[in-house]
Amino acid sequence: MKTLLLLAIFSLQISVRSGTLAIQVRSDTGPVSQVEVQVNTQTVLTNDRGEATIDLPEGPVEIRFHRIGFADRTQRTTVNAGQVTRIEVQLEPQSVLEEEIVVTATRANTRIEDEPIRVEVVDQEEVDEKAIMTPGNIAMLLNETGGLRVQVTSPSLGSANVRVQGLRGRYTQILADGLPLYGQTGSIGILQIPPLDLGQVEVIKGVASALYGSSALGGSINLVSRRPPDRRGELLLNTTSRKGLDSVFWLADPGNDKFNWSYTLLGGAHLQGRSDIDKDGWSDLPEYQRGLLRPRAFWSDDSGNSLLVTLGAMVEGRSGGSATFNDALRTQRFDGGAVGRFVLGKRLLTVRGSAMSGHYRREFGAVIERDRQQAFFGEAALSGTNGTHTWTAGSAFQTDRYRNRDVPRFDYTFITPALFAQDEYSPTPRITLSASGRLDFNNRYGTFFSPRISALIRLPGAMTARLSAGTGVFASTPFTEETEATGLTRILPLQDLREERAQSLSGDLGWKSKNLELNGTVFASALRDPVALRGLEIVNVNGTTQTVGTEFLVRFRQGHLNVVASHAYVHSTEIDKFSGLREIVPLTPKHTTGFDAMWEDPDRMRIGFEVYYTGLQQLEENPYRTESVPYWVFGILVERRVGPFRLFLNAENIGDVRQTRYDLLVLPQELPDGRRTVAAWGPLEGRVINAGLRYRF
Repeated sequence: MKTLLLLAIFSLQISVRSGTLAIQVRSDTGPVSQVEVQVNTQTVLTNDRGEATIDLPEGPVEIRFHRIGFADRTQRTTVNAGQVTRIEVQLEPQSVLEEEIVVTATRANTRIEDEPIRVEVVDQEEVDEKAIMTPGNIAMLLNETGGLRVQVTSPSLGSANVRVQGLRGRYTQILADGLPLYGQTGSIGILQIPPLDLGQVEVIKGVASALYGSSALGGSINLVSRRPPDRRGELLLNTTSRKGLDSVFWLADPGNDKFNWSYTLLGGAHLQGRSDIDKDGWSDLPEYQRGLLRPRAFWSDDSGNSLLVTLGAMVEGRSGGSATFNDALRTQRFDGGAVGRFVLGKRLLTVRGSAMSGHYRREFGAVIERDRQQAFFGEAALSGTNGTHTWTAGSAFQTDRYRNRDVPRFDYTFITPALFAQDEYSPTPRITLSASGRLDFNNRYGTFFSPRISALIRLPGAMTARLSAGTGVFASTPFTEETEATGLTRILPLQDLREERAQSLSGDLGWKSKNLELNGTVFASALRDPVALRGLEIVNVNGTTQTVGTEFLVRFRQGHLNVVASHAYVHSTEIDKFSGLREIVPLTPKHTTGFDAMWEDPDRMRIGFEVYYTGLQQLEENPYRTESVPYWVFGILVERRVGPFRLFLNAENIGDVRQTRYDLLVLPQELPDGRRTVAAWGPLEGRVINAGLRYRF
């Protein structure tokens, strides 16, 4: 009896030490239901009246509120023993589309700081800087991002693709607001995308097939458009010392509160004259004339639903070569797409879709190739949060179609339905784990599974560590860097081409303070059965392309000063397609270094200085040398604000470094596959000065 009495007294004392927390969650439109309320290890949801109650031990507590469509909020209060503590919380509506700007390159609705997969972001300030250096394309913007290298594939036309951590450019997928609007862009796409309407650029390095399918075997680059903050317009006029002219405008209209629609419109005209800088009769810079138009419409409501709709049209004529051999390409591309995000209770439904059709007419002297590339994409995904899990599950469907009127033996149609899922789990506030997988059903190469796992560890002292590993499969096509320059007419029919498979592994260690950011990366990848042009045959090379490397980034910002320094080391080897021996991958510098300093006063002017180093590169099929010459490139930018105008002067490659200062660009004799020039291992244009004005109204 005495024991029972003591237990009763003890239980009474425990109950007295607890209290009840009564919560009311509201927004401007009334009570908010299905809000996740987390206190310590307990999580409850608000009811239809926006109410929730939790029994808690007495003392101070921190309460976290989360609901899709509203900004997260944290509030502190004190629970009194034996009492009901009442609090009312006001949540601010936030369009899901706007939240996704932070980290649109992954499927999880988390801040970039909380994302286990490392996503590198080129922010609006850097995009704005590059927009006045090269208003007509994003090649410089990408080339000056650590771990990326823009490689010229056809010196006659100036076409180029983007290599990510040493892997060839055909494995890199370029997206616009998460949509494959450019299809498999080949080596000309990045030269036709102006940066003026970009809000930021997000880069995932390494195998990203689990997120975006086989086209992202080497990584993905997501171009995020600017949103219209208010009614405004921008006009940029530019001229260059290499016969270039650019005229680009961007209009924005935020609409009105009644209909919740806003709009932007991008348009541009870009011209360049042909230049034979070394006077050898072969053009070092092509001539081109390009026009483009891209309207976008945005809709959102107070419940967190949002919609983006875009259309695009681009026409370009480009030519180079010599007086006796015309190398030309005419392009007509049209695309459209939409991204919708809709809140369904405590779940988020995301629907994406796009279509692209590109018509191309290519001239290789007397040889003409006319082809069409089409891509159709659709996806639906459902996301939600359950306790410490944030999950996504969905399905996708993509069709890639190629038709060549003059060389029909290379026609193909890839139809690929897919299922995918992703889960992020945070067992503790310091650890977040992510696992994602994608199952593709390709009508040509069969079924393949692409998994990826990642981990984010928050270390003491404001340090973070990330680990990530993934595998993927690439649906091989007849397009290589060599066929970009030669076309397909001379190439023999394909014989049992196999898919290409890759694995990648990376680790990051970062530290960030108010003014300083440090980040180091170690990475490795292995690409099995890569496709290459051997003689006149497109074949799978037996063996693996193996790549290891490091990256280091320092970013310092204080007041008007912004400094960025980076270094990348890449060691990449492959099996030689003729000898079968392992050799260094051509056109892959082991060391690249960049330094960019910018002083900016938004109301007056900005002054920038940059220097970039490119190290030694192995060369192939070059009769003049087997290794490139390391080189430094310097640049200076000055911009002055005068009323609504901004006048700018930019000098690139001040030292006038040119590949043709060392050797001829033209081969002594044409190769069997039709190539007439050596590969571009250094700048071909030399020093370029551009000047113009930017008018905001």
